[in-house]
Amino acid sequence: MSGALGRFRFMAYVVGVGLLGLVVAMFVKYLGDNPGMMAVVGPVHGFLYAIYLVLTVDLALKARWSLKGTALVLLAGTIPFVSFYAERKVVESVRAERAL
Repeated sequence: MSGALGRFRFMAYVVGVGLLGLVVAMFVKYLGDNPGMMAVVGPVHGFLYAIYLVLTVDLALKARWSLKGTALVLLAGTIPFVSFYAERKVVESVRAERAL
């Protein structure tokens, strides 16, 4: 399970940073009237989020999380800064062998 946890942790950080980049790109698009950055960052974040979803489900199945816990961790990649918090909680839970 340590491999699944490591992959999840990496993607949680990548998606968290990517989501912050997406927020910046949205500000540039809507406040600066320049959609160029959003045209690049948006699809990249979407692709990385899809990988995050797959790796989260993989870890959830191996760690036997509840459906609610899995859904909350999946949603964590959609709210700025929450993926960092969720990553910490997931690591604590998995290392303590507790289900979410």
